[in-house]
Amino acid sequence: MTKFRAACVQLCSSDSLEDNVRTVSELIREAKSKGAEFVATPENTTLMAADGGAKLDRSFSEERDPALPGFRTLAEDLGIWLLIGSLPIKVSDSKTANRSFLLDPKGRIAARYDKIFLFDVDLPNGESYRESNTVVGGEKAVTGELPWGRMGLSICYDLRFPQLYRKLAQAGSSFLAVPSAFTETTGKAHWHVLLRARAIENGTFVIAPAQGGTHANGRRTYGHSLIVSPWGDILAEAATEPCVITADIDTAEVEAARARVPSLLHGRAFSGP
Repeated sequence: MTKFRAACVQLCSSDSLEDNVRTVSELIREAKSKGAEFVATPENTTLMAADGGAKLDRSFSEERDPALPGFRTLAEDLGIWLLIGSLPIKVSDSKTANRSFLLDPKGRIAARYDKIFLFDVDLPNGESYRESNTVVGGEKAVTGELPWGRMGLSICYDLRFPQLYRKLAQAGSSFLAVPSAFTETTGKAHWHVLLRARAIENGTFVIAPAQGGTHANGRRTYGHSLIVSPWGDILAEAATEPCVITADIDTAEVEAARARVPSLLHGRAFSGP
């Protein structure tokens, strides 16, 4: 099996878990109706709260999360591989993990990934974010096995740390998932170039579902969900509204790109500066 259809679900998640679950479930079903065998949703799929404290107050442990069982049932009902880009999973009284779930067509959890790099940033326009105040960073790179090859998992701000993606590629990943909620400011500046760079430098497909629009606290996200080829070509792109995009994936393109530029084979140890 070397060919399949992938879909990104783009959202504008609110602070209503119920509304978000209903919307994303409808769009996942739409993706299936368009022939998708693998569907990915963005970071913060079920909740874009006004601030970190509000998100913490409305988060649950993995065992008690109210949305996860429904997503598992949906994956099984539709017979698809489903990546829930992230849910806020409470791991202590003061912290959550920003956790992705890869679900197989039987509704089983095939892989979990906790976002490693946390978004603690002050932007020139006055926007300020301190994800680490209420989120604990992950400590382990994670891959998941799909019928078509291995997928490396990541979330949003991870995108700015190329060493993570090189490790995922060296571990055999043919696909890199980057579910995100990029701010409008940083998205306009860097979203496309970073995603294309991660695809090109690793010879992998990149599948990046995104949040787009205005959320509960007035924060604006960039949208523009992308599916990128191993040669850096944009195969599908959304605008800014909630929607589904699809692209047909041929894993033979991974080996072709890596044969043309075999940089994964050319790593060397070096010293300095």
